[in-house]
Amino acid sequence: MIGDIRETKECQLKDPMDLFHSGQVVKICAPMVRYSKLAFRTLVRKYSCDLCYTPMIVAADFVRSAKARDSEFTTNKVGDHPLIVQFAAKEAQVLSDAASIVCPFADGIDLNCGCPQRWALSEGYGACLINKPELVKDMVRHVRNQIDNPKFSVSVKIRIHEDLKRTVDLCQKAEAAGVSWITVHGRSIEERHQPVHYDAIKIIKQSMSIPIVANGDIKTLKDAENVHHLTEADGIMVARGLLANPAMFAGYEETPLQCIQDWVDIALEHGTPFTCFHHHLMYMMERITSKQEKKVFNVLSSTSAVLDYLNDHYGV
Repeated sequence: MIGDIRETKECQLKDPMDLFHSGQVVKICAPMVRYSKLAFRTLVRKYSCDLCYTPMIVAADFVRSAKARDSEFTTNKVGDHPLIVQFAAKEAQVLSDAASIVCPFADGIDLNCGCPQRWALSEGYGACLINKPELVKDMVRHVRNQIDNPKFSVSVKIRIHEDLKRTVDLCQKAEAAGVSWITVHGRSIEERHQPVHYDAIKIIKQSMSIPIVANGDIKTLKDAENVHHLTEADGIMVARGLLANPAMFAGYEETPLQCIQDWVDIALEHGTPFTCFHHHLMYMMERITSKQEKKVFNVLSSTSAVLDYLNDHYGV
């Protein structure tokens, strides 16, 4: 919780841009509702993940309510860096105020301009912002002007337009306002399971002088390498691929048992709620368990039952 951190001022903040200047492709854990919380970020960082995002947080609630801040944003001063806090926002001042609150504890903020869910669009958040380039530009500039720390990054995550010229225009406006990097999910608002337009990400990359991160359907390290080759992107952001195999960036083709053991240790240490603890294990074990095993494991209903099962079947 933010309150816990205030007692110690030595938060080990980093400059995320150093990663993009390292000459290596930056390996990134995506913002995932319910899943990319502190315990999971701690796990993927053990397995070569360079940069982690929080789940998307509604900036207006975060600014207004201490309760929302405590439940939505948890970090620690030791290993949870570099960390990007992703916000849903539609007003420049609200986003800037949210950024000011997290600035002492995080390394940057990201504006969500990619969420296609109906509730987000109806509230004016997420992917509808790709149609409001002036507003996006204003929000980026506002945060830049309000945050004193020049190392604090301000990024945006977008989807693409059917007419790619509009996406390039949006990106160039954001760049002019001082955005640090842009993550491009290579689908339009309407597209869900259609193939990702990696060619579009490449065109955007070639049109910009800031780093571009590629996102969409990257499930293995081989996929990540292919997408980097196709797009020339500076970073690769992965969501479901990391849920299924948190050790993916370290070169494992499926979740190693050591990673499952690490998750159990980290989740118990962080007091992770059972449902979240169990769901992560269901994802991680998807590729290494039989149908019959899944039937049994997926209906377990307590931490002790899960621990007994892992011990009996895997010696974890």
